[in-house]
Amino acid sequence: MLKERLITSVVSLVILGAVLFVVPAVVAQMVITAVILIGAWEWSGFLNLAGNAARFAYVAMIAALMAVMLFVVPELSDRLLQLACVWWFVAFLWTFAFPTPIPTAVGWLCGALVLVPLFVALLSLYSLASKYLLFALLIVWAADMGAYFAGKQFGRVKLAPSISPGKTWEGVFGGLVMVVILSLVWAHYAGMQVSILLPFCLAVGAVSVVGDLTVSMFKRTAGVKDSGTMFPGHGGVLDRVDSVAAAAPLFALGLTWLGLVA
Repeated sequence: MLKERLITSVVSLVILGAVLFVVPAVVAQMVITAVILIGAWEWSGFLNLAGNAARFAYVAMIAALMAVMLFVVPELSDRLLQLACVWWFVAFLWTFAFPTPIPTAVGWLCGALVLVPLFVALLSLYSLASKYLLFALLIVWAADMGAYFAGKQFGRVKLAPSISPGKTWEGVFGGLVMVVILSLVWAHYAGMQVSILLPFCLAVGAVSVVGDLTVSMFKRTAGVKDSGTMFPGHGGVLDRVDSVAAAAPLFALGLTWLGLVA
């Protein structure tokens, strides 16, 4: 299993590097779009839908919303990202009340609130510069890796046992320590103010935990361990981008609001 996970990670990083820095922009945008639509297919598996036709209908709905944001009302992108930040705050509160029943209609709406802002945020960051999208991903990865190792070594106090029994508060703090280190390194080499960048990155790292827990709520309600099987040893697309889905909208908004765009 470990070998499989390592191979998948290496291949995924190579592909990501090519998408961010090698292939033409139109190809990168198509890859981002495809990833989100695969995520929509996986999300439809949480909704107790009858047959593949209903699942394709859900993916078509998400695709239509993405197209509207991209081609019809792109000027509303910031509004959508703001709405996403409100949604993730609601999701944070929801984690305290779980387990709760999730009606299908609510599941449809929540999927749109997760996936469409993620699509807009990823394209916005990529359009600004590949380095900004990479930095957003690095923050999430740092938080995730730090949480994994700190949780393994020191984890005692459960974070949300009804949602994800393996996560601990010690892991969260370990992840944030890694985010601090990453922020200091990035600020040094990018010439950014630490006093602005550090709290911003900590906020992004903290909200990424909410994304992980929220998708885990839907997986637990649906009775599945992983959202899919696209990444051997790692699960599906949603298993890989759940934290990014929560972090990216805040990161995309904050870059401009805080004047961090070079």
